[in-house]
Amino acid sequence: MEREPRPAKWQSPQRFRYWTLIGIIALIVIAGMNVYELDRRRTDLNARVEQLANVIGIRLVNSRSPSVNAGPDQTKVYTVRTEGAPSLGPQTAPIRIAEFSDFQCEYCARVGLTLTQIREVYKDEVQIVWKNLPLTSIHKNAMGAALASQAAYNQGKFWEFHDKLFANQDKLDVDSLKQYAAELGLNTTQFETDFQSSDVKKHIGADIGEAESLGITGTPTFFINGHMLVGSQPFSNFAELINAELQRLNIPIPPAAAAD
Repeated sequence: MEREPRPAKWQSPQRFRYWTLIGIIALIVIAGMNVYELDRRRTDLNARVEQLANVIGIRLVNSRSPSVNAGPDQTKVYTVRTEGAPSLGPQTAPIRIAEFSDFQCEYCARVGLTLTQIREVYKDEVQIVWKNLPLTSIHKNAMGAALASQAAYNQGKFWEFHDKLFANQDKLDVDSLKQYAAELGLNTTQFETDFQSSDVKKHIGADIGEAESLGITGTPTFFINGHMLVGSQPFSNFAELINAELQRLNIPIPPAAAAD
């Protein structure tokens, strides 16, 4: 049976443009859905990374940076410069713990009790070295605190100032830093001069540059004889690495550490 031919308007170029427009709109809708889904997944991944950081006790430099997923290389022994840095314990100690830290980081404050326990248990077998890593993108007073601590170091009172800063993390503005210097009996004129000196700024900058070269992504980050340990870890995790190093060096492990 023959059919009547369709009206000419359905065979015109307008029909082609109509369906082309429909196709373009469909592609735009699909692309939009894909972008939304990718953004949703990215947001979910960032939330999981930040949740994990909270669990292990680390303040991330940038929680959206892909490098935070890499984690420390447990098989690598890193070299950390410690000469001229504030330290506790003898220079001859067989175990050296270098700590990259930030005075405004709550996890850095939290791990302080663990470091005190380490010194009590291992005594002269351990030296703890401070390295500055102020996370200026998220802590507006971190750099000032780092500069002030180095100014205090120049007068031989770094650790007293260190304790004062961690005890007052919510008050690290410049006026408070000057007040702490006076309370600790520092020469305030010298303190203010050093606080603004190029030498102190270079020292802090060198620590930050070294942290970047080591691939550090957050604070606190520790190096136990070069072995990286990230976050506000419990004593047992430190002891595992310390004891392994003592065994390697044929040094007896303190009973308190062996029993933990």
